Amino acid sequence: MAKDLLDILRILPHRYPFLLLDAILEETTETIVGLKNVTFNEPFFQGHFPGHPIMPGVLIVEAMAQAGGILAFSHLEHTEKNLVYFMGLDGVRFRKPVRPGDQLILKLKLLKRRGPVFKMKGEAYVKDQLVAEAELMATVDPGTA
Repeated sequence: MAKDLLDILRILPHRYPFLLLDAILEETTETIVGLKNVTFNEPFFQGHFPGHPIMPGVLIVEAMAQAGGILAFSHLEHTEKNLVYFMGLDGVRFRKPVRPGDQLILKLKLLKRRGPVFKMKGEAYVKDQLVAEAELMATVDPGTA
């Protein structure tokens, strides 16, 4: 089911400037497709790099992780106290630069789940071209604090 920005804000604790999702385009129990509109107004473009703006790869992976967090929450009883934490990254590859004006499409597939621990394969695309990929491992904190 598609989700807009207001739906995402109800699920994820991230806020500007660290919320890196604009919409969820598709979602099943095993996959999710997210969208990030990359604009020149992103704060990281001030220093990465002046005169040659490129989205930092680590933020592309973070955008994947945020979409993956929404997928993980769909498998568990979610409350606003829950947080998703990175546990590991494997096979991270950056294929092409992401620039202002690009639409980043984030595709994640659930590979394995054991309790609150999730392993996912993530791919990021711009205009059907693979720009980044990674396997992500994360856990959902039950938020008992």
